[in-house]
Amino acid sequence: MLAAERRDHLLGLLTNEGKIIAKDVAADLGISEDSVRRDLRDLAAEGLCQRVYGGALPVSPAVAGYTARQAVAPDGKRKVAALAAKLIRPGGAVILDGGTTALALARALPHELPCTVITHSPTIAAALLDHPRAALSLLGGRRFKHSAVTCGAAAGEAAIERALASRAAETYVLASSEKIGTASRFRVLPWQKITGLVTDAAPDDPVLARLVCLGVEILRAG
Repeated sequence: MLAAERRDHLLGLLTNEGKIIAKDVAADLGISEDSVRRDLRDLAAEGLCQRVYGGALPVSPAVAGYTARQAVAPDGKRKVAALAAKLIRPGGAVILDGGTTALALARALPHELPCTVITHSPTIAAALLDHPRAALSLLGGRRFKHSAVTCGAAAGEAAIERALASRAAETYVLASSEKIGTASRFRVLPWQKITGLVTDAAPDDPVLARLVCLGVEILRAG
């Protein structure tokens, strides 16, 4: 099989199966695992997959630019945000990162809800200006541009999210369905430190089943 044919085959596996297991591909095609790993390195360098131990996963939409991410699955984000907003009680405090789903959550908060919102995102802060009873704390420090995500910026965002989570009593991951089963460049937290996952993914999604086995509470939106 030519290199171009292997490339098409690997991309087809990502699309149809949502993952690539290097040893299985090597056995199916009668080639070495080293050849498969080289192909995966090339695809990852082009941003077409995210390499993980033993194979590859689709690239998370979170690695796209901020403006582009706003156009991805807006209905799913609104459903997730609407459910997540119900977790915030009057008088409570919430820490929001700078993601587009967190922005949807800020917009979903009831206008008269008395709460404290802590964020490092000027965009989220601006979205809360018309919430008269929301006390806003905008964290300072280095600002990572949302227009283009580089490895350095992504690493910095992951570090910020870890720091924010360390100050929270509970940590919820907000993930619309297109993010389930994808991989980001940097790990923020192990699942054991996550309180719950808020998602609109199908109940029979195999990834959700594995997370349940890990003890993660799944809150279904929509």
